Amino acid sequence: MTMSPPLSKFRQAGDTFYLSGELGFTPEGGLAEGVALQTRVIIERITETLAGLDLGLADVVTATCYLAQAEDFAAFNEVYAEMFPSPYPARTTVESRLMLEDAKVEITVVAVKG
Repeated sequence: MTMSPPLSKFRQAGDTFYLSGELGFTPEGGLAEGVALQTRVIIERITETLAGLDLGLADVVTATCYLAQAEDFAAFNEVYAEMFPSPYPARTTVESRLMLEDAKVEITVVAVKG
């Protein structure tokens, strides 16, 4: 039995959109292999959610990023810098045990329309 978590994909307050954390799930339902690919998949998923709200990565004002292992920071950061446009969002990145064993990274963002 699959259970959906008790959360919203996003919430809106005025022109501000708060997106729930994303994990690196592929369209097939499994987690992508490795931190770089998981980071890419996550940012692609964030991009898709934002596009449905008539927003893009340039509208992201802050990102909170959780890495399961600090030693993955360089690989994560390389993909992040490649995919987000400058000026980059304000960002916090921390090492944290994630809820799924094979999850290497989780990212949540806040975007503002306008």
